[in-house]
Amino acid sequence: MTSIKTSLANSPGAAAAFPNGICILNDAQKMIQTIHDPVDEHLRRRIKPSPIEEPKHPAHRSPGNLSKGQDAFSNSKELDPLTPQKQTNTHPTFPDKCLLIMASYNQTSQYSRTPPHIFNPLDTFPRRHIGPSNHDAQKMLEKLDPPAKSLDEFVREVLPKDILSNRDLRINDTPDGQDGFTESQLIKRLREIASGNQVMRNYIGCGYAGTRVPEVIKRNVLENPAWYTSYTPYQPEISQGRLESLLNFQTMVSDLTALSISNASVLDEPTAAAEAMTLSLNALPASRQKRPNKTFLISHLCHPQTAAVLQSRADGFGIKIAIADILADGAKAVKQTGDDLIGVLAQYPDTEGGVEDFQGLADIVHDLKATFCVGTDLLALTILKPPGEFGADIAFGNAQRFGVPFGYGGPHAAFFACNEKYKRKIPGRLVGVSKDRLGDKAMRLALQTREQHIRREKATSNICTAQALLANMSAFYAIYHGPKGLQAIAEKARTGARLIEECLLSLGYTTSSRGKGSHGKVLFDTVTVNVEKGRAPYIAAHAVSEHRINFRVLDDSRLAITVDETVDRADFEDILKIFVRMSHKGINIKIPELPADTPSPLTRKSSFLTHP
Repeated sequence: MTSIKTSLANSPGAAAAFPNGICILNDAQKMIQTIHDPVDEHLRRRIKPSPIEEPKHPAHRSPGNLSKGQDAFSNSKELDPLTPQKQTNTHPTFPDKCLLIMASYNQTSQYSRTPPHIFNPLDTFPRRHIGPSNHDAQKMLEKLDPPAKSLDEFVREVLPKDILSNRDLRINDTPDGQDGFTESQLIKRLREIASGNQVMRNYIGCGYAGTRVPEVIKRNVLENPAWYTSYTPYQPEISQGRLESLLNFQTMVSDLTALSISNASVLDEPTAAAEAMTLSLNALPASRQKRPNKTFLISHLCHPQTAAVLQSRADGFGIKIAIADILADGAKAVKQTGDDLIGVLAQYPDTEGGVEDFQGLADIVHDLKATFCVGTDLLALTILKPPGEFGADIAFGNAQRFGVPFGYGGPHAAFFACNEKYKRKIPGRLVGVSKDRLGDKAMRLALQTREQHIRREKATSNICTAQALLANMSAFYAIYHGPKGLQAIAEKARTGARLIEECLLSLGYTTSSRGKGSHGKVLFDTVTVNVEKGRAPYIAAHAVSEHRINFRVLDDSRLAITVDETVDRADFEDILKIFVRMSHKGINIKIPELPADTPSPLTRKSSFLTHP
């Protein structure tokens, strides 16, 4: 390009036609050369000319007088590039002894007369795809019996007609009629789509709560491909770091739930609930497993998504799902189920924020030779009595609030812990401590003989995976804060919920009275407020439109508000503004002294995360 720019710069006509001496050429063009008379005939004999266009402008319209958006080649016609053109004073041309040859050479040694596109993207996916090429695919199709002429024909042969769609795949908004997006184009398009999202402050609860991800974990784990690209560590010799972190996750869960064994995480809380149900079924004698009315009883205060997945999973096992108040009338619903009872599921704290003492219920369930399962919150268990200490056989829940962002609903790691007697029935991955050939401590996956990839149809669970990255983030979060730091976060959430509750009471609202302490205060992070009948959806809509806040609508007269570690003074004031506007009592809010104690039957007294 240096010689070209020099030649053009020294040409008085070309300086006008190509400002700054720069010429943009088509992508496929291979030759750009200034030609003078001595080599003109030699090139004519060896090269078939490729047409270029001569500048053509209306009279007296020089490049300096062009309107915005026009260039020196507008309204052009095709010329022979090797024939010197007569220069006129109406538009600039090249001097007679300086011609610009632009030609493109193709595989057939011909010069293309169709200018290729110079702006075609180069960061396309197929050129880096390591799968079969079109040639490879065609060879494989020919090897089929009977052979297929194309992938479309093969698909039509193997897919039933009633599920085969005849519509072409349509990718909207592809640029310039391309078949798809390149990497950079796709990122740009995804950002355009994502810009339509509205980021709200979410106080919905249901097992999800805001969290602050420590920057050191965000940078070194979440954004580190050594962590986020890893899958199941089948090769312990190269996976000791990840195995050790997953072992930390298991230890953290076992400590907080006070149960002896925990897995390396499962996919989500509802899936964990379904696994608890099937484990409860497998733990029964064969005669009870075959009963036609076998029933899994769940509390009416479980999270709604948990109940929905349980119902879906139960259909395949012939299990009846019964939803009831499991504590009412001395656990009457549990006792009436009798030998048909597979297990009972309670939520602790429950979906409306209540905290109950389930010790008596656990005894009743065990008397019926069934399994007592508890859905719980790891952060709550830093200040509340753990399930293993009041008789739970299985505990599970969502570990999201341990340092994993909302992520528009997921994914998040769930945890699953149980008693020692269920160790060969527990679903998912288990990391164990062993010794290597030198006698040093080493981690590896343990008890895999119970898993689907080995036992196949006789496996005790259809889960043989884990949320490794997110479980590791939660483990690092617990290590980062330590036991005192986690308790401080839990106390902040509880104190914030109590402040909101007291302010709502002073404004004339009433709050739920179930599952509270002897002092009548909420015991953890969720407040359920009663508003006038039919007003709950209206207040929730107002919170969204005016304050970009999401509350949970329980029914037409009740809202639930879950407080987390991210709630600051400004958030607190915005929450109250919503209810002040809807109140009939004005804005005078008096906050009394808040009790920090928890009734002794529900207080955690055991230590956790004390391992060296």
